[in-house]
Amino acid sequence: MVGSPFEIVLPAQTGVGVVAPFDFALDRELWRWVPDRVCLHTTRLPYLPEPVTVQLAEALSDPHGVRRATRDVLVPEPLVVAYACTSGSFVGGAEGEAALVRGMLDAGAPAAVTTSGALIRACTRLGVRRLAVITPYVDDVTGRLLDFLAEYGITTTASLGLGLLGDIWKMSYSAVLGAVSGLDLTGADALFVSCTNVPTYDVVTPLEQRLGIPVLTANQVTMWAALEDAGERLAASSALTAPLRVPEVA
Repeated sequence: MVGSPFEIVLPAQTGVGVVAPFDFALDRELWRWVPDRVCLHTTRLPYLPEPVTVQLAEALSDPHGVRRATRDVLVPEPLVVAYACTSGSFVGGAEGEAALVRGMLDAGAPAAVTTSGALIRACTRLGVRRLAVITPYVDDVTGRLLDFLAEYGITTTASLGLGLLGDIWKMSYSAVLGAVSGLDLTGADALFVSCTNVPTYDVVTPLEQRLGIPVLTANQVTMWAALEDAGERLAASSALTAPLRVPEVA
């Protein structure tokens, strides 16, 4: 006999809170990185009528705004809260990123990660000291990312900024692959594609196979770090789940 549906026990879910910028459009990409038992509880920062410049990144780096947004996702009791914004978490340097984490913890998050903090964590885990970087940003914003990496002793071997001031989420996979093909990866331990609004999910594995080095992306490292803090793993394979061997420094 078939039992009553009311007797079926719902599987336990692992909650992950996500604070995103107002213009974040790749919710589906975040969900693709997480296993079925993980539920993402997402909120956004208030709208700002600004192009994607250093000024906007600084506004998105305000710990008070991120702290308020963190409180909005705590009701369903996530095990960790992630601030899914790359520029907003690197523009203030290492101290600015640390202030964001402190603000999220002060708001009551059991654990807290930012995209830029997750990138550093991923580089540390994989032993990456030389990084090639692709961003959608104008040069001033890209420069802040390179400065942030330098604070952690990570050398940028090559970088390419695409100069976009908005609608970053409309980038195609072809545009991402074209940017990769235009970058000199000589001497790089890994490649990083910046910005949580750049779609990358379906190109990570093909690029790792083609390039022979880890490919790190904003949404990938954010979910990887958040899931790790929640006792979970990425749903899709990459260098972060089955690490490639990084060449040793001569």
